[in-house]
Amino acid sequence: MHDDFALTNLTNHFLIAMPGLQDEVFHRSVVYLCEHSDKGALGLVINKPCEISMTGLFDKLSLPLLRKDLFDAPVFLGGPVQNDRGFVLHDATFSEADQPEEAVYASTMMIPGGMEMTTSKDVLEAISTGFGPARVLVSLGYAAWGEGQLESELGENSWLTVAADPALIFETPFAERYDKALKLLGLEAWMLSMDAGHA
Repeated sequence: MHDDFALTNLTNHFLIAMPGLQDEVFHRSVVYLCEHSDKGALGLVINKPCEISMTGLFDKLSLPLLRKDLFDAPVFLGGPVQNDRGFVLHDATFSEADQPEEAVYASTMMIPGGMEMTTSKDVLEAISTGFGPARVLVSLGYAAWGEGQLESELGENSWLTVAADPALIFETPFAERYDKALKLLGLEAWMLSMDAGHA
C-alpha cells in the first residue's frame, strides 16, 4: 500500500472516474464515498440511473408515494454489490451538535460531514407518507473496495478525488454530475488524458 494514500481518509469525498477507467459500471462515474478506512471503502455511484423510477420502486414495494418532488426521480445503480438491495443517501436527520445516540432509522450509517446512508425500509415508509428526509438519493447496490484496493486504484490514476458537495448529489441533474464534479477541481473532461497525473 502506498503510504501517502494510506494516510488519506476519503470519507465524504467524491471519486471521479478517469477516462482510462472503462469498466461498464464505473466509466464516467461519480462515486460518493460513505466510508473509507484501512479496511476498505464503501460508496454509491450517484450519476448512473437504472431503469426503474422512484414511482416504480414504490409500486414494487406496495407503498404509496406521496412526495410529488420524487415522482419522476430516478433510482440509481449504486454499484455492483448487492444490487437487489436499496440504499438511501440523505441529509442528516439532526445537526452534528444535536446528534442523538441512535439514528432515527433502523439501519443508518452516520457519515462524518453531515449525511446519512440508510438501508432499512423504514426510511422508504416515511418517504411514502410524504415525510422522511427532505433530500434523498435512492440506489440499488453499492460499490466496495477491499483493504488497500482503492489506494491501489488511486495509484494507477483510475480516480480523481474531491471533497463532496451535497448540492451536486441532490440538486444537480444526473447527466451533469460528472462534469460538475470535475469543475470542483477546476477541470473539464477534455483536459484529462489517459495517463494524466493526480490533480
